[in-house]
Amino acid sequence: MQLSLPLDYAGDPRRAADDVAALESAGLDAVWVAEAYGFDAPTIMGYLAARTERMTIGAAILNVYSRTPALIAQTAAGLDAISGGRAIIGLGASGPQVVEGWHGKAYDKPLGRTREVIELTRRILRREVIDHHGITDMPRPGGLGKPLKILTKPVRPEVPLYVASLGPANVRMTAELADGWLPTLFIPEKARQVWGAPLAEGAARRDPELGPLQTVAGGLLAIGEDAAAVRDLARPKIALYVGGMGAPGKNFYNDLAVAYGYEKEARLIQELYLSGRKKEAEAAVPDEFCELMSLCGPEGYVRERVEAFRAAGVTMLNVIPVGPEPARLIETVKGWL
Repeated sequence: MQLSLPLDYAGDPRRAADDVAALESAGLDAVWVAEAYGFDAPTIMGYLAARTERMTIGAAILNVYSRTPALIAQTAAGLDAISGGRAIIGLGASGPQVVEGWHGKAYDKPLGRTREVIELTRRILRREVIDHHGITDMPRPGGLGKPLKILTKPVRPEVPLYVASLGPANVRMTAELADGWLPTLFIPEKARQVWGAPLAEGAARRDPELGPLQTVAGGLLAIGEDAAAVRDLARPKIALYVGGMGAPGKNFYNDLAVAYGYEKEARLIQELYLSGRKKEAEAAVPDEFCELMSLCGPEGYVRERVEAFRAAGVTMLNVIPVGPEPARLIETVKGWL
């Protein structure tokens, strides 16, 4: 199992990137750079590539609507080149609020678009001449374009492609086609009941040459006799995702909370959050939800949490260290892996 963390992108990205780079010597294996509707991910990933030597640098995620498949492939090739072969491209459909509200694109055919991006990115990186007609036409019919191949030679002909997915059909497709999986709000003890069937169905159709599906998941990390209190820091994120990431009936994360068994709580969190009562929504998040998606408590307990994530199939533990000594936390957990 490898160890990674998500970059804190809400503040100063240079300072956040410098902080992450300092954790490389403590054993950190990878960093994930989000995009949402703030700073773009590839720019910050390029800065991280210059500030690090060994660490893998992942996008989590580039949505499949705001960039063409060819541009996503060019970004993969460019980031892989400047990092010396250390890039991972996380892909996903994001959600209607970002895609339609921010990028001005219709939120349609999310699975088909993701499949197409995976196929075309791999073909482009292999320097194939692309003549493809689907959701995206390359070249555009009736225009002046002609089939092309990427001008430069990629460092690697295969850059790992991970997919952020939650729903059964999307998870099935991820297990079939992607190199890795980026689930959100992952509870290891409940993962099998929610995703066991689609993961198995996708794996049955998987090309053996892809190797086993890699899984990235984790949560808040704090070690100490009083560290259990840190779990409450997960409440704002859970409330935001379950309550605020979409309208009623159109929120994938709310659906996930229901699948976990928190149906009444999920409905209440959404009602409170969408009515502007965010603190009440946070208070409505079940204590168990906060506990099971985090790694906070005495050392022995945290070690048990690490093993729970491992048993659930997690191959890269993605943690958010909390406390004054993040390097010590990273070094400690890395020693257990």
